[in-house]
Amino acid sequence: MIPLPGGLVVPSHFFYLALALSSAAALWLMYRTFSRLRRARWVEDTPTSRIRSAAQGLVELCGEADAGGHEPLISPLGGEPCLWYRFRVEEYQRSGRNRQWRTVEQGQSDRPFVLRDETGECWVLPEGADIHPRLRRRWEGPHRWPLSRTGGTGMLATVFGRRYRYTEECLRQDDLLYALGWFQSRGGGGEPVDARRVARQIISNWKADYPDLLARFDRNRDGQLDTQEWQQVRVAAANEARRQVRTAASAPVVHSLGKPPYRGLPFLLSDHHEEHLSRHLRRQSGWSLFGMLVAGTLAGWLWLGLLTA
Repeated sequence: MIPLPGGLVVPSHFFYLALALSSAAALWLMYRTFSRLRRARWVEDTPTSRIRSAAQGLVELCGEADAGGHEPLISPLGGEPCLWYRFRVEEYQRSGRNRQWRTVEQGQSDRPFVLRDETGECWVLPEGADIHPRLRRRWEGPHRWPLSRTGGTGMLATVFGRRYRYTEECLRQDDLLYALGWFQSRGGGGEPVDARRVARQIISNWKADYPDLLARFDRNRDGQLDTQEWQQVRVAAANEARRQVRTAASAPVVHSLGKPPYRGLPFLLSDHHEEHLSRHLRRQSGWSLFGMLVAGTLAGWLWLGLLTA
């Protein structure tokens, strides 16, 4: 037993568990407080770019979300057509006096989709993004998967059967899309290409199928390539490299936005307006600060009890 300030005495195992949890919660909430505030500052301070004239690197874009020629995704819980979804299935569990919701299924989509403004379009690669959708649904039901037709139905199944809670978030076609991430453009001759490096790679690929290489360039059929024949291989590879470089230069420019390659830079996606997203992030920072103060006060009280025990 460990005595605490105020005359309260608690079991040792309960005390150390509470001390560890409150200390960890205070540290995590402190990180969340400052990370959300920093992201809000990124949103407020980064100017909006147009896709056609956006610089390579960290940019802010705003436009409409589009499937880019693909069929829309179907959300796994609600069956809603969308471009991106995130879901969680929780089961209500009873163990003695304990009652809790435990996550049994969760996931999100990572298929790219398009952000389009009046100057062009950009493929958005959502993997690794911090996504803040407006459409968020939560409901309950008797099945692990709500679209399933198996299992009981009706009031008796709800009372005596299993109980599940579903949470689903979506980004939809034609909705406003705000994006802050790492912008890259490929194709259109905008990237310098080393033709000699391409030629070396071509020769390496040809060597991987050496019998075919012999069939093409072994003129005297002696089963090996002499100096003159190797020179012919290098000339053919150089010609093929120049052809590939010309083809790449004539390809249309493809823009993409994804997770920055450097730690500390944001990758945010949302169908909120920029001002709303900034307020949303600051509100999350404020609630995290409040939680940090509560958890920190509890942890400090417990540490004081430990030091004076």
